[in-house]
Amino acid sequence: MAQKASPAASSPCLMITPDDIHLFSEGAWQRGWEKMGAHPDVQTGVEGWRFCVWAPDVTSVHVIGEFNEWNPEAHAMFPIENSGLWQCFVAGAEKGQLYKYLIETKDGEKLYKADPYAFYAECPPGTASRLWTIDGYAWKDGRWMNSRKKRDHMHSPLNIYEVHLGSWKRHGDEPQGEPREDGTYPGPGDPFPAQRGEFYSYDDLSEELVDYVKTMGYTHIEVMPVLEHPFDGSWGYQPTGYFAATSRYGTPQQFMHFVESCHKAGIGVILDWVPGGFCADAQGLSTFNGKMLYEREIHPNWGTHKFDFGRPEVVSFLISNALFWVECFHADGIRMDGVSSMLYLNFGVDNPADKKFNKYGTEEDLDASAFIRKVNTVIGETHPDVMMIAEESTAWPLVTYPPADGGLGFHFKWDMGWMNDTLHYMQTDFPWRPGNHRMLTFSIMYSFNENFVLPLSHDEVVNGKCSLIGRMPGDQWRKFAGLRTLALYQMTHPGAKLNFMGNELGMYIEWRYYEALQWFLAKDFEVHANQQSFIKALNHFYLDEPAMWENAYDADGFEWIDANNDKQSIISFVRHGKKEKDDLVVIINFDPASYETFRMGVPREGDWKLVFNSDNPAFGGSGDLGVDVASSQPAAWNGCKESIEIALPGLSGLVYKRIGKSSYVPPKPPVKKTVRTRKATTAKPAAKQGTQTKPTQKTPATSAKDAASKPKAPATRVVKESAVAAEPASPKAPAAKPNASSKSGTKASTRGASALKSSQTAK
Repeated sequence: MAQKASPAASSPCLMITPDDIHLFSEGAWQRGWEKMGAHPDVQTGVEGWRFCVWAPDVTSVHVIGEFNEWNPEAHAMFPIENSGLWQCFVAGAEKGQLYKYLIETKDGEKLYKADPYAFYAECPPGTASRLWTIDGYAWKDGRWMNSRKKRDHMHSPLNIYEVHLGSWKRHGDEPQGEPREDGTYPGPGDPFPAQRGEFYSYDDLSEELVDYVKTMGYTHIEVMPVLEHPFDGSWGYQPTGYFAATSRYGTPQQFMHFVESCHKAGIGVILDWVPGGFCADAQGLSTFNGKMLYEREIHPNWGTHKFDFGRPEVVSFLISNALFWVECFHADGIRMDGVSSMLYLNFGVDNPADKKFNKYGTEEDLDASAFIRKVNTVIGETHPDVMMIAEESTAWPLVTYPPADGGLGFHFKWDMGWMNDTLHYMQTDFPWRPGNHRMLTFSIMYSFNENFVLPLSHDEVVNGKCSLIGRMPGDQWRKFAGLRTLALYQMTHPGAKLNFMGNELGMYIEWRYYEALQWFLAKDFEVHANQQSFIKALNHFYLDEPAMWENAYDADGFEWIDANNDKQSIISFVRHGKKEKDDLVVIINFDPASYETFRMGVPREGDWKLVFNSDNPAFGGSGDLGVDVASSQPAAWNGCKESIEIALPGLSGLVYKRIGKSSYVPPKPPVKKTVRTRKATTAKPAAKQGTQTKPTQKTPATSAKDAASKPKAPATRVVKESAVAAEPASPKAPAAKPNASSKSGTKASTRGASALKSSQTAK
């Protein structure tokens, strides 16, 4: 039992009220940071700081620090009733001083803990908390915050640039720390590589990163966790200080300035949040009172400590933390990390004997799902203009549906299925792509069951998975051409977009958290500069075309033209905006074969203008083929009444937009002539309807090229399409599963070729 409160401990000057204690113990204290932790105060006319920490079932708690020369007996804390809360006032303590809590357990063990509610921390490898305030920052982003309230993020552009602040850029690249005995520094092959160069500060990033993201055309920056963490190699996903922006890059106020600078530039900020677990370091939350307090168990895969979502005080801590970043740092979105590992009791458990089950005999963690619904509900009620995003990779239903409808309450969910299938397809060599064609098209079968973000995140370019361009088959020209088709497919596919920093450079190496990105590539080598220019142009094209984002989560915004041309590795579809004039026709060729003429259906008659071409020489493309304006003809094709003939380069994507009525003039019928013949002849059979034929294919002569050299486009196979008769309409695709009316995207539009079987046969 905790000690009985002394008169000093219950002093009203120490701010904790019975209502606070009640809310805290019920899991409903939403603003705990205002009173927990350390705050400046004046008591009996003396300036100092008051402290409050949760440490139930312990013998004693003292606060130690620079203000008392770390004397373990100088400032004892007093328990507040039976709440598990301890508090005290330290006269003369000053802002900036370091401190910790010294906790003596019932077993006599002494624990030195950082403050779970501290706003600032000693820069690693230091582990103490620092007396600091977050009040008084003069925000100047009122215009952004007011416009955000009116923004409908379900019908607005969402193109996210994911950033690790410590390695986007650095000052210099000299190795840091002490060298080994042989004079060398640990490198990529070592478990703990040496840091190279010095971190950019929040102020540096407020200028250079913000300017870059604005110029490149992204709408949001997603910042990998800035929660204070001891190990750089955890990338921030193993925190110790949930209320402290990491001191690696500056003060909390400097981070506020970074967010403000983003907002002034018209860029939103999404923060990675890690409620799934925390690191095992002794100064952190782990076994805070000598036994599991904040946590319930150890994660079987990662060794992190998983929060106990069934303990109300832990729920109060986490809900307060989410609101803290939204209210105090003006975050525009929270991306919840590791949701799958939270939702399932047996996530990462392989041995059947070790599996656990809930009261219903199933594997769902009922406490975790209740917590997720609660935090999403709280954010939705207090800040409805803030996005909640789930990193969730399983088939858990209704992730982006309201809790009232049985959902988890997120606005968006990462589409890990699209990511896995698409990257598997893209790393398949060209002769085997027809057999994997369904990996390109399957995602549309479920694309509107949730509100998806299509992620090509940091997780896909580390730990031996290879860089994106390293996955592409072929010589250097084909690798870059393939990388462009991947980016165009991601951008034109329904859903929001996310790309990790460096994807736009075409880097050959994986991401390294301990050094800056290889910016010299775009500066010194044309192939990488072209890739960066392509991504910039594609981002701005996305912003300029409402059809790309107005119905991104609604089946009315997408329509297949041909999903099933597996033999030629070609897909085509329509993206619909709210207005018919905004419709876009997209065709992507994932094979090196080029076509001088290629027929495709279009949703309506008209002149269709080429508005984006990934094969543009400015992007490193060949530029050999192109039809700037294609006039539709009343020739049925792909289930459409109208069709156009275009040129289709190999490994390219084209986007067409209607600019007016069709200029097509049908040829005059030939004058009939009577021809007398001696013997009836059998007519040569017409080409099979719907077939794009290929004559003998020539393999271009190519040689290996260094990554730094300027490649020439290989002599791609140019194929002339045979004359074809009008194609009968293709069967309709099966409708997607209907969704609840509470979620964006409720109907499946499946005009044209079926997602499973097409009447057009490609040879």
